Amino acid sequence: MQAAVESIQDGLHDFDEVVRLHWPRVHRFVLASLRDPDAAQSLTQDCFLRAWHARARFRGESSVGTWLMQIAVNLVRDYGRNRRLQFWRRLRASAASPADVSDHLPDAAVSPEAQALLKEQVRIVWRACHSLPERQRTVFLLRFVEEMDLLEIAAATGMKEGTVKIHLFRALQAVRERLGRSK
Repeated sequence: MQAAVESIQDGLHDFDEVVRLHWPRVHRFVLASLRDPDAAQSLTQDCFLRAWHARARFRGESSVGTWLMQIAVNLVRDYGRNRRLQFWRRLRASAASPADVSDHLPDAAVSPEAQALLKEQVRIVWRACHSLPERQRTVFLLRFVEEMDLLEIAAATGMKEGTVKIHLFRALQAVRERLGRSK
């Protein structure tokens, strides 16, 4: 066991490679959680900075990717709790919405009407996701944006697998309900 941990810690010494491999996933999760590119960039950098400083304490109980996602989840949670930024978040929420993810829907073979319908459904899902309670939103994003399995989500969030399942179930119910109301 000790040899395995030392092997993983040796891998962390090539931290440029760790950043190269895991930056896109961490950044995508943080951006999906915050919908603020500047804050996402800062928190992603902070995630890797914290990982760099804590690399000697990494015990190898999870994969490096799961460990980094756990740091990212905690940073997003702390960011959301920061009272000093509430005014700016309310102001941003009342302004025009950020870049729409639905603009990146592939498949030129789809008719314009079908594309418009797909884009509207993506907008509804995105809005529903961001109206979810914090834990449900985190689990939903980790599952469907980052495609993490339930055990990885449990490790990244510090929840038990059963708790992850409950939050995911409730999040899916809320999103489906929102989609059903929009039709």
